[in-house]
Amino acid sequence: MTRLTEYPALRDIGIIIRNAVIFKFQIGQNSMADDSLLQSVSDLFALLKTRDIHYVLVGGVAMLQYVEGRNTEDLDLIMAVASLRELPEITIDDENEFFAQGRLGALKIDFLLTRNRLFELVSRSYVATKHFVEQDVPCATIEGLLLLKLYALPSLYRQGNFVRVNLYEGDIAALMQAYRPDMQALLTLLASYLNDSDAREVRAIVVEIQERIERFTKSSGQ
Repeated sequence: MTRLTEYPALRDIGIIIRNAVIFKFQIGQNSMADDSLLQSVSDLFALLKTRDIHYVLVGGVAMLQYVEGRNTEDLDLIMAVASLRELPEITIDDENEFFAQGRLGALKIDFLLTRNRLFELVSRSYVATKHFVEQDVPCATIEGLLLLKLYALPSLYRQGNFVRVNLYEGDIAALMQAYRPDMQALLTLLASYLNDSDAREVRAIVVEIQERIERFTKSSGQ
């Protein structure tokens, strides 16, 4: 399978998140806010490394290791509940069976908890070390990101969350178009983590995305 070369420049996670926050609120450079957010990112990765916490980076920052153009103002990590409890410095604002939201200083963090079987699978089997300015970070692979985003879509449709549906489908299309992963194999695997109705819906979404990619390829002459 031919794959595009990944972007070689080291990325700074703190700068990525800071720039997204600045863009969202349409404010100019604020040195105090910048310094606080950058320090929070540095503190988080220092804690994870010092305490030997197993985690996997997912979400928008992970996407930027594979495709350009993604914006994100928080961090998304897969982590076990027991590991999260080893980080009392993080203030937990909300938690349910499979997700938690927390803060470390100025940094917002979304946790995908390994109580969920798919999240546990991705954290165990779909991980590659990626190089960031802060340090080397365990990051979801292309296939891992696709599994997570496809898994989330039926719930987002039921919630009527058009913005996130559009964002996730755009991420899926970008990964499929750039890397041509084996979608049939991923859909077969994912079916064991979804009910029959959701599995059919996800397959239909993938077919639609594949058709869009084919139209784009033909019209662009690629």
